[in-house]
Amino acid sequence: MIIVIGSINLDLIANVDRLPSPGETVRGSAFVTAPGGKGANQALAAARAGASVRMVGAVGKDSFAAEALALLRDGKVDLSGIAETFASTGTALIMVGDDGENVIAVVPGANASVLPGDLSKAFLAKGDVVLLQHEIPLATVDAALDAAAAAGAITVLNTAPFQAEAAGFLGKADYAVANETEFDLYGEALSLSGRDRPARMRDYAGKTGRTIVVTLGGDGVLAATPSDFLTIPAVKITPVDTVGAGDTFCGYFAAGLSSGLALDQALTRAAAAGSLACLKPGAQPAIPLAKDVDQALLKSN
Repeated sequence: MIIVIGSINLDLIANVDRLPSPGETVRGSAFVTAPGGKGANQALAAARAGASVRMVGAVGKDSFAAEALALLRDGKVDLSGIAETFASTGTALIMVGDDGENVIAVVPGANASVLPGDLSKAFLAKGDVVLLQHEIPLATVDAALDAAAAAGAITVLNTAPFQAEAAGFLGKADYAVANETEFDLYGEALSLSGRDRPARMRDYAGKTGRTIVVTLGGDGVLAATPSDFLTIPAVKITPVDTVGAGDTFCGYFAAGLSSGLALDQALTRAAAAGSLACLKPGAQPAIPLAKDVDQALLKSN
């Protein structure tokens, strides 16, 4: 079982000719809503990878909640661990200009009410894979890492978005997953040594005894364990929209670990899934099915 403890949002996306200056009103050309939130995105990715998934989080008692949960429900994710609060469902307000530039305001809403006491809804057990991110209170993430270790579960911590104070518990995760920018920032916060990123990754793995995974977009994935260093290529594609690619990677990676794949195999499958997620617009609607990932891997061999 994969237990995702994290955020659930509804994204409100407006297309505009250009982004407005402060105090300015501009005309929009299109508007869509879409389920989002790093936790929910990763839960759906793990489910589409073929895993059994339980989601722990919170939504509001508002009209946004049902839409935010719709694709998780369709994906057969266990939603029994999701609370309803009097805060609003988490939202991301996004304006996208014709040039592709965007501005985003994220309102955590109910996500801020996911507290350590809610971990009882996770029903953690030995051999579970617990998937975490930084869009809920960091005290809850820290407590979840401790609870998972006590239960004998495996932990995967996606270090996004970067928060310097998270550096203190990063090393508790069995697998930390960061993009290159996040890892460089955490490297500074942790005073990692080494002339280049691979050297600093090896330093992290050596100091913590854990595995660090760094995603490089179209350049693939690097991973350092206490005894090995892996380089995984990406599937070559022409991207349409990279939103949600990282979340797709994390969900598929957790599913690979849960199914017993070796680290290199889990990373390869996750990297392929992340690439395929760039072929469609949006986050959750673009997450590929397991059969599509398997087909892409066959073609790339």
